[in-house]
Parts: sequence; structure tokens; C-alpha cells
Amino acid sequence: MAKNFIKKYLPDPDSIKNHQSMQIFGKLLHDGNLWHLHRRSARGAFAAGLFAALMPMPGQTVLAAALAILFRVNIPIAVALCWVTNPFTMAPIFYICYNIGTFVLGQPPHDIHFEVTTEWLIESINTVGKPFLIGSLIFAAFVSALSWFTIDAFWRLGVARAWRKRAEQRLEKRANKTDKS
Repeated sequence: MAKNFIKKYLPDPDSIKNHQSMQIFGKLLHDGNLWHLHRRSARGAFAAGLFAALMPMPGQTVLAAALAILFRVNIPIAVALCWVTNPFTMAPIFYICYNIGTFVLGQPPHDIHFEVTTEWLIESINTVGKPFLIGSLIFAAFVSALSWFTIDAFWRLGVARAWRKRAEQRLEKRANKTDKS
């Protein structure tokens, strides 16, 4: 079932509660509902976690935890999904976000020659910043909504499959009892 699959990969609740960055939430982290795993909490946590992961900002984990607390969904899932953006995935994700932003704003994409300097960063914020941020917000909202519906569908399929399996097992038991009689 989906619940067992997800639980296998979740971070330990105590490690999240005791993490230094999570101390700002204080007693809010002690709400038991934020640690339960069921369909509603899983789909909401995927949406919150992916939204936070796709926001180009420091402190994505704190944002994911704040969204999980706000919407009362599973914190470990939301926090774990922040690792979707990592040094290997950032460039393609940012490229997609920038192109979405230029499309929405009706601007042609700029030729970007990346440099690791403060001057380049300041100059690029004026040219690339607005399309990038708007594209990031749109992309994060889209992926978040898509994940909500996808997790909901997979969860329902898993439950339906489990019900069918139990019904088949009951029929087999009845058939075995009638065969023995």
C-alpha cells in the first residue's frame, strides 16, 4: 500500500523536531496530527513540500514545515521533499521557471552568461529576476497541484487494490470451507 511505501523513506520525526531550524515553531511541532500518515496528510504534504522546494529561496525546509503546520499535513514528507531541488536539479528547474516567466510576461528570453560574481548577480536580477520569480511561482503552484491530485489518485488505487485483495481472500476461504465439507 502507498502508506507503507512512503513510511519506508520518511525522515525520523525526532530528528525533525530537534533540528535547530525547526525550533522556531516551538510547541506547534507537538501536534500529533502533523506526524500521522493518511491520504489527506500525504497529498497535502506532497503539495506543500514541492511548492517549498521549487521556491528559489534559502530556508525551503522551514517554508515546507510552516506550510505543513498551516495546512495540518505530514511534516516529514513536506520537509523531505525539499531535497527535490539540489545541485543536480536546480539548473534545469530554474531554466524551466525562467522560460515560463518570459512566456507569461511576453518577453523574449535573454542570453545568459553565468558568472560567479556579485556584479553579475546584481545585473541579472534586473534582467532575469522578474521572469524567473514569476515563473517559479507559477511552476511551483502547478507542480504542487499536480502532486496533490497524483498522490490522491495513487492512494485511492492502493486502497481499492487492498480491498479487492481482501475480498478475493475471503472468497478463497469460503471456497476452501465448502470444499472441505
